[in-house]
Amino acid sequence: MVVTNACSPDPRVQRSAVLLAKKGHEVTIHAFDRTQASTMSEVVDGVRIMRYQIGAYPYGATLATLWGLRAFSKMVKLTLLAKPPDCIYCHDADTLAIGVDLAARTESRLVYDMHDLQHTWALMGRPKSILRRFVAQRMERKALQRARKAHLVITSSGSLKGGRSLGFKDYLKQNQIESIVVENRPKAMDRKQKNPEQKGDWTVAFLGRVREIEAFQLLTRAIETMPESDRPNLKIAGDGTAVGPVHEHLLSEAPRLGIHLNLSLGFEAAALPALMADVDVMYAMYPPERGNIMHGALPVKMFDAASFGIPTVVNSSCLMGEICEKEALGSAVKWGDENALAQALLFQRDRCIALANTGEAQQEAYVQAIEALF
Repeated sequence: MVVTNACSPDPRVQRSAVLLAKKGHEVTIHAFDRTQASTMSEVVDGVRIMRYQIGAYPYGATLATLWGLRAFSKMVKLTLLAKPPDCIYCHDADTLAIGVDLAARTESRLVYDMHDLQHTWALMGRPKSILRRFVAQRMERKALQRARKAHLVITSSGSLKGGRSLGFKDYLKQNQIESIVVENRPKAMDRKQKNPEQKGDWTVAFLGRVREIEAFQLLTRAIETMPESDRPNLKIAGDGTAVGPVHEHLLSEAPRLGIHLNLSLGFEAAALPALMADVDVMYAMYPPERGNIMHGALPVKMFDAASFGIPTVVNSSCLMGEICEKEALGSAVKWGDENALAQALLFQRDRCIALANTGEAQQEAYVQAIEALF
């Protein structure tokens, strides 16, 4: 498997790897440790993670990011060509060129797992820029051309039966690419127990990559509309391209709003239960202009929160919102409506939910599809 982050953690990548390892397959994740801050080689749940530390490179849509990705791709290809694997498994489009090249030069089978629309990253920050739109369209064409060369395409979302919103499977099918859906659902954990009669402190959390400041600006505007006695604590954990501006914004707003703020950076998967312990509502809203949410992205934090019995507030008018409401995992709110967001957060604060669908049927079909390649 190849992924362009440090896999420290990457829940979807590690879950897919562990599913195969439990069936007796030897799985190695080749990961790009851009900050050079993680263990270079370790075994986690039977899966070996090799982290390439080739210099410090940023995340985001910059030339330095491109140079780092090229250097990483070159090193991974040299490593795998020395001893070609039976299967080269590419997570997202920024690794797909590696897999296409390796499959063309060896007998390796190529699997492409699309759980994001990589070309939309070029639009981050300036989604209306003509230049960035041109770059994004070029990236999209290349990604689709390469995806058609895969022996198996897996994706993280598909439209619901009778639903209105499309998922990534539908996007691929519109481009003449067949795929199977494996949502990023965790197993159910110990559910958080809430006492609805206790009306004291409560906490809204965002746990994951911090990539865009607009979501946090919307959140603070929503909190400002609440009565002062009902305002929540905030917990933000995770790194990402916008972590600096987001922390600055929240450190400025928290004293004005009179709320307690808990900020931390990236975290290991093992830390998730402790991070969830005092969370009452998960916040998972994203600016829709970039496009991946409206095309069907399903952020893992909604499912992770549900596995602990914690509800989530998400975007409406998209697949994430439909699933959230259909499975009673929380509330879906129109982007930009701070009053509706405030009401949704207050409504969910005392609820304890259940994640009934943990994806076992999809996971079994996934393993069978991989094994059918050989």
